[in-house]
Amino acid sequence: MVRFSLMISHKYIFWGLLLISCGYALWRGRSDERTVGLICIGATIATRFAVSPIGVRYSGVELGLLAIDAVVLIGFVAVALRSDRFWPLWVAGLQLTTSTAHLMKAMDAKLLPMAYGAAIAVWSYPILIILFIGSWRQHRRSRSGMEERSG
Repeated sequence: MVRFSLMISHKYIFWGLLLISCGYALWRGRSDERTVGLICIGATIATRFAVSPIGVRYSGVELGLLAIDAVVLIGFVAVALRSDRFWPLWVAGLQLTTSTAHLMKAMDAKLLPMAYGAAIAVWSYPILIILFIGSWRQHRRSRSGMEERSG
């Protein structure tokens, strides 16, 4: 019962953080923040359709999630390569860590399903926090006029 309760609270915390971070990025961010926000929202929605049924979830490599994570990694790296800010590099690096979890499961099929599941889910929290901070700092820079001066 406690485990089920933790799953429910984790779900609400994640969705709250997703909506706040991505909503703020879409509202106040530049193209980098907006792009990352849209990628996060799209990946979260796609994940709902790609994840295996609960009884077999994470018992093998989650191919649907692997595909989503690979596309997200490509998107984040593309943003990081064109951005003049540092935060997209952190986001891309954390997504690489998430993608590496699929490789770990492929290399060792005995990897505990909960460890595999946690490894691919845990990094989404810092990604969303970094997105929020990057959006907030961008908005602060644009309000102070620093954006025009720094070019």
